[in-house]
Amino acid sequence: MSTRGEQTRAAIAEAALRLFREYGYEATTMRVIAGEAGVATGNAYYYYGSKEELIQEFYARNQAEHAAACRPVLDKETRLGPRIAGVVRALIDVLAPYHGFAAQLYRHAAEPASPLSPFSAESSPARTAAIGLFGEVIGGARVRVPASARGKLAELLWLYSLGIVLYWVHDASPGCRATYRLIDSTAPIAARLIRLAWVPGLRSMTRQLLAVMDDARLP
Repeated sequence: MSTRGEQTRAAIAEAALRLFREYGYEATTMRVIAGEAGVATGNAYYYYGSKEELIQEFYARNQAEHAAACRPVLDKETRLGPRIAGVVRALIDVLAPYHGFAAQLYRHAAEPASPLSPFSAESSPARTAAIGLFGEVIGGARVRVPASARGKLAELLWLYSLGIVLYWVHDASPGCRATYRLIDSTAPIAARLIRLAWVPGLRSMTRQLLAVMDDARLP
């Protein structure tokens, strides 16, 4: 894609995100997005075939920003609990400007067949990157976890982060302080459960639970 094309694509995405924040997902049409970006409606559809594709761009940008925001804690901290808390806190920090918009978005994302669902095929790049980030959380911590189990544990931590995000969507406390308190109180518990899972006597049960997770995974 030419530099001009890249600039046009970026302008459309940035216009869409501004409008989503201001007017919400449902009220923002591709025509309005094109007008805000200063391009023809047909040109907007050339770069993004639908609003859903623009949301995938939103997911990708947030994931990249989240990965960058995590670097200070991942590069310096080796304790598992603070690594988990730091990464999930950074996620909420990155999402903070979209708090008002998030409630609308998650209504659509909760639909099982929606391409906006975090479990959809369309969302797989952002999902894979997020799970990889939690894999780094475990891999860089001072905790003994079999290499064969790290991917599954990373996925469980990603699911935990989705639960935190859902709580944050409904959090009306000033500065979403309740969400940060929830992270700080649950991250040490998650870390302790991971450490205890590989204590002699519990390993067999842990392997059984991970096998159940595989069996329960939806296609």
